[in-house]
Amino acid sequence: MTNKNLLVIFNAGSTSLKYKIFDYQTLELINSESFDIEEKGKEREILQEALFNKIIETANTFGSIKAFGHRVVHGANEFIKPTIITKANIKKLEKYNDLAPLHNPYNLSFINLALKHQPQIKNIAVFDTGFFANINIESQHFAIPLKYFYANVKRYGFHGISHQYILSEASKILKKKEKDCNLIICHLGGGCSISAISKGIAIDISLGFTPLGGVMMSTRSGDIDPGVLIYLMKKYNYTVDELNNILNHQSGILGISNTKNYLNLLAGVKNKDEKCILAFNMFCYQIKKTIASYFGILNKVDAICFTGSIGSGFEITRKTIIKNFDLIKNIPILPIKTNEELNIARQLKTII
Repeated sequence: MTNKNLLVIFNAGSTSLKYKIFDYQTLELINSESFDIEEKGKEREILQEALFNKIIETANTFGSIKAFGHRVVHGANEFIKPTIITKANIKKLEKYNDLAPLHNPYNLSFINLALKHQPQIKNIAVFDTGFFANINIESQHFAIPLKYFYANVKRYGFHGISHQYILSEASKILKKKEKDCNLIICHLGGGCSISAISKGIAIDISLGFTPLGGVMMSTRSGDIDPGVLIYLMKKYNYTVDELNNILNHQSGILGISNTKNYLNLLAGVKNKDEKCILAFNMFCYQIKKTIASYFGILNKVDAICFTGSIGSGFEITRKTIIKNFDLIKNIPILPIKTNEELNIARQLKTII
């Protein structure tokens, strides 16, 4: 074993776990791996504990763990900046699981494992909502009675760790300081978000109160006329849980094309499957429309950045979005692979 101090970063999702181990001093990547997790209930708990122990064993072969970093999707108004998580404040954080049910419970599972098995090591949570804490007040508000805003019903925005990283990388490519950059950033993967960055500050974001809003996604509906929801509940007598399942798990690309796998969708487009073509065109259309809307609040745009497994990974998507898009002529299009774990590691170094 070497004498390196290490940062171990957990990025847990509903069906996956990614981790990366960094040298604390240099932030050099030491080791990384990802796992698919399909198990539910007790089986999942057993698997997660086994994976956690395996990661600790791996880390210990490279050095001593200085801190654990965790991506947490939703911190509401209570958790904004990177925060050291303890047994005392994790109960407060658990209150927000309902705001991001596909994410927060799984994010917190590895914090709990760390608190249980490695209580001597600090756990620091970095929040996807943090980067968007100061977006335009006009965007924070929904046009419902003001009392709900004061009850913390507002636009929070998500994928902030990724958007912040892309801002950093784009500024290097453009050879400009972050504070001088006006960007539109499209994070496109299983979940999708589009942000407007003015002078290095996020001023708007397509995702809202939960990770369900904005453009359509793999299985999530994105923005929808609320009257549709009222109609569906009345006509089909759906419970809240049934409607939640439809919007989160049966909608988006899956709801239109019958597949949530983007490679399968593209194969369907190539084979002229009408449902796949419709889903692909809807997806690109909504992204294009959102990009165009941000010109109205930015006026000047230095670059449009694409990231996420779809955004930076599939050129056909970018080409379709920018086709016949005169508004963005002569504006650089930057596909940039995101690195949320490195951004989390950078933020850990600011508080430990």
